[in-house]
Amino acid sequence: MSTAQTPQPDATAGPPGAAGTPEHPVDRTPETSGAPDTPAAGPAERADPVPWRRRLLVGLVAGLLAWGLAALLSPEDGAARQLGAAALVAVAAVAVQHLVLVPDRAAEERARRAESLLAETAATVRGGLRRYDELQHGLTRHTEDMKQLVETRLVPPPRPAEPEPPAPPLVRIESVSDLAANFAEVLSPGLPILSTFVRLEMQRVIGHLSDLTTLTAECPGENHDWMLTLTRAAEKSICATSTSVDRTFWNSEPASRYLHAQAEAIEQGVPVRRLFLLESARELDDRLLRLCEEQQVLHIEVRVAVLPELPPHLLRGTTNDFIVYDEAVSFEIDQDLRDVNIRTRLIARQDHVHDRMKRFRELWDAGMSLRELEVRVDDEEDGTWMVDRG
Repeated sequence: MSTAQTPQPDATAGPPGAAGTPEHPVDRTPETSGAPDTPAAGPAERADPVPWRRRLLVGLVAGLLAWGLAALLSPEDGAARQLGAAALVAVAAVAVQHLVLVPDRAAEERARRAESLLAETAATVRGGLRRYDELQHGLTRHTEDMKQLVETRLVPPPRPAEPEPPAPPLVRIESVSDLAANFAEVLSPGLPILSTFVRLEMQRVIGHLSDLTTLTAECPGENHDWMLTLTRAAEKSICATSTSVDRTFWNSEPASRYLHAQAEAIEQGVPVRRLFLLESARELDDRLLRLCEEQQVLHIEVRVAVLPELPPHLLRGTTNDFIVYDEAVSFEIDQDLRDVNIRTRLIARQDHVHDRMKRFRELWDAGMSLRELEVRVDDEEDGTWMVDRG
């Protein structure tokens, strides 16, 4: 067996698979080739020049600035939209930093997207500000329109100033007769006799009113009109005396109107008291008793006093008829020697009215009530009451 037939390896040849041998040509693997898609830089060159913490800090600052700007310029958008815009700006800031550090086409594309996103964010902010301005302008215009509507529709326009009517001519009054003549001229019914009647009546009435300025007025005879008018004018009380002279008065028509007016005053809460003054006990009869009962039915308080039976100190004083209204005015009737009513007077002097009220109270306390009067009349008719009839 010959050894020459067995080929021997070349001593100078490298190990199997070594580069440069015909059997193993050099293989340009990516590890040794300079292809552009393989980074040729080392670990030191591939290190990120900006730490991620700094990028996040920059994004956080940008987001806070965007939030503050949105809250200041567009407060009506709400906190959710403001926070969303701030977060979007923060993310965009971080993305921009990352894309700027990677110089390739993808990075440039991402940068363009980030710029577009930033532009859209800015446009959104500007749109919000524009809507805020439009809303504010609309509210201002609406307020002005409502103000104009109120002024033109609800508030009536001012009326043109009307000329004042001319003042009536001043009438120069020099006497009661002149005043009565002026009233008669205004109220003249046309007929001469009625015009004269109006003038004379006005002269009489105005004369009485003029006399009342001195707190005293009088007229001849009996003035039933004064008595009725004062009864209707009373508000507090009516205190009246009635002498024997008035006994026939209570059956007359003026007495009926007078009692009716007093009944109306009582219904209005004005108390009425009447004291019958008798000259002697001979006047104590059934007719007087019926008169007192009729007036008591009208709720008039009634008492009777026999003058000769009164204590001596009560006999000193006037016994003429008088009526005191509201303890302020005294209505009095004077008689002559024949017991005829000759004069009616109104006296409102405080001292005089005070004396009249004192006299009325003393006589009232000394008088008899209706029940006592009934017993006395029965005794008088039976002849059991002893009294000086002289």
